[in-house]
Amino acid sequence: MSLIPTLAETISRARADLRMGLPVVIGGYLVAAVETLSAERLADMRALGQAVLALTGRRAETLKARVYDDGLARVLVPQDGDLHWLRALADPAGDLMTPMKGPLLTQRGGEVQPHQAALALAKSAQLLPAMLMVPAKAQPGLTVLAAGPVLAQLAGEAAMAPVAAARLPLMAAEHSRLHIFRPDDGGTEHYAIEIGDPPRDAPVLTRLHSACFTGDVLGSLKCDCGPQLQSALMAMGQAGAGVLLYLNQEGRGIGLANKMRAYDLQNQGFDTVEANHRLGFEDDERDFRIGAALLRRLGFGSVRLMTNNPRKVEMLEGQGIGVTERVPLITPRNRFNTGYLDTKARKSGHLL
Repeated sequence: MSLIPTLAETISRARADLRMGLPVVIGGYLVAAVETLSAERLADMRALGQAVLALTGRRAETLKARVYDDGLARVLVPQDGDLHWLRALADPAGDLMTPMKGPLLTQRGGEVQPHQAALALAKSAQLLPAMLMVPAKAQPGLTVLAAGPVLAQLAGEAAMAPVAAARLPLMAAEHSRLHIFRPDDGGTEHYAIEIGDPPRDAPVLTRLHSACFTGDVLGSLKCDCGPQLQSALMAMGQAGAGVLLYLNQEGRGIGLANKMRAYDLQNQGFDTVEANHRLGFEDDERDFRIGAALLRRLGFGSVRLMTNNPRKVEMLEGQGIGVTERVPLITPRNRFNTGYLDTKARKSGHLL
């Protein structure tokens, strides 16, 4: 029946529930995001049985918790483990002030797929990947999901549907058009700025640009995003044609709130990669398949890619988009972003 929610729609509902602090059910476990959980709901969940805190392997390594399972740790929550204790494990903001949080006992053996699904769902909701889990039957009114299908759905590629497009004169190029695309998984919309009338049968000058509110809008000096955005648009305007894909994957895919948490950790002395790991994320959580999908929807099969990141070239080519040339996009450094740029070159392979 068409009125019954699809799996993608149910997952989208579950993301909203977790962001609001409402638990969901995954594979026989009651699951809640520590970041948004209330003390009252914590007490109600713990009354149902032994609670565990699911953490990514990255966060567990920071906490010196044993990682017995691939990519995650299941920390047993002690009787005196209150909401403050849980949030101290979930959020590394206070790690340097209180580095010793253990001893932490972790589960070993048994089923872990529900825990993997819970962490993947937290990441897709741009929440800290720290999930409280209690074995329990489905509760009335809560969203219920099976672990395997959730993992498969979240690992899959969302289909992009064009929503609207209109002429939009820009300072870099008056003859421009803005296209809006909406994914079918309930995620954030992405944009394509088409400069001029680029032919579809020739490589088009292209930039895949991840959203950066701090750099693109506020003019932050901590990164090179804003200057790269403007330089790319100006180059396309001067060439008379180009496509800039503006992908809403803030903070390398972890969201603005987590990006600010990472910035706070950088202010404590960690580099950008170390900060992401302490938060429980990988170096880069972005899905660059989105860029290839948008190019195909626009009718382009080959590009001259403006990037310093070889991974973007490999991704596009792996998705069937030919990259005839990598066009460097080097912008001036300043005293606030030099360390960040050095880390991108040293740890992420950027050609700077």
